[in-house]
Amino acid sequence: MFLVLFPGASVVHAYTPPAPVNPQSTVVGLTGTIPSPPPAVGATITVPVSGQVFTALPINVQGICQSNLLIKLFINNVFAGAAECVDNSYKIVAALFNGANSLVVRDYDSLDQQGPDSNIVNVTFNNPNIGAGSGVTLTSSYAKLGVAPGATLSWPIVVSGGVPSYAVSVVWGDGAPSSLLSEPFAGTFKINHIYQTAGVYTILLKATDAAGQVAYLQLVGIASGPASQAAASTTLNTPTVAATKGIKLDSTTLLIIILLVILVPLVTFWLGSKHNLAVIKKKFESGEGL
Repeated sequence: MFLVLFPGASVVHAYTPPAPVNPQSTVVGLTGTIPSPPPAVGATITVPVSGQVFTALPINVQGICQSNLLIKLFINNVFAGAAECVDNSYKIVAALFNGANSLVVRDYDSLDQQGPDSNIVNVTFNNPNIGAGSGVTLTSSYAKLGVAPGATLSWPIVVSGGVPSYAVSVVWGDGAPSSLLSEPFAGTFKINHIYQTAGVYTILLKATDAAGQVAYLQLVGIASGPASQAAASTTLNTPTVAATKGIKLDSTTLLIIILLVILVPLVTFWLGSKHNLAVIKKKFESGEGL
């Protein structure tokens, strides 16, 4: 409440501002993530097994896991690939470093919370191209990235080692043609793709250096949005336009039709009865009806 005193006046006028009208026009939005505990059980590596020796790439890393978690593979503490756990199992196509390799996988939930480490598997890769140096490698800061269907997925990739330049192929997992890139130097480059349909896709990269050495990197691409219905049955028995098109009638026309439907049979009956009476009368007058 405010008190207003006019000059020269002896009366004090009290002024009360109007109460605010609810709801207010100002809207405040809040978003948040409900915390949950990280995965309690770690994934396992069942293939390969410790002690194996490889002379060719790629290899398959497989194991048991909790469904719907993201599985990340690390080789010598370097991220080396990822896969979604489906039906309690995963499979990652991977490359190895020349010499000793220590493999471990970790599972991650949707909040990127890490579960326990898996069992450690130690294997050896004897690179047949011994004179080619350390060998080429592929890695990324992201194991999993997603965009809406129809938007461009842009993914930073790091290629290193080996002998530049590098030829890189990318299989996107959606049936689209592979992407082919040429990278003249080691370092970071980007791969780009547009998914037309919502889903989870396995992306596989292969890099080949000037000496013929190869590296692989498996990633998980997400096209988020409503999943499209399978196109297994797209042919439908569609009625013709004539059969589906309705006829619009105004009230006057409809009344006339109703009257005709009711009156025509009555008029026909009356005319028929009158005709029959005339025939009978004629017969009696001529003596035929006696």
